[in-house]
Amino acid sequence: MLAKAETIQVAAIEAGVPNLAEAREMITQLHVMIGRKAEAGLTRWIERARASLIASFAHGGTNDEAAVRAAITSPWSNGQTEGRITRLKLFRRKLQEQ
Repeated sequence: MLAKAETIQVAAIEAGVPNLAEAREMITQLHVMIGRKAEAGLTRWIERARASLIASFAHGGTNDEAAVRAAITSPWSNGQTEGRITRLKLFRRKLQEQ
């Protein structure tokens, strides 16, 4: 959640760059699809995204839409593994600093 000043700043930026507001909305929609594990609107989302500021991101989704669908609907996650890797990298950097 953003602080009041940050919210005002984001609103001012988005007012000046409407395409940026649309891109943020689209990322939010994808986040909701992933959170709800609902891939029904994915094809429509990709088509809309390909005509926006996040076109390069959408292009990657187009290249392997089946994999994106599987990632959205699958109960499996590599989040725990990624968290451990990040923690190990942080630990290694701290050791190298000493």
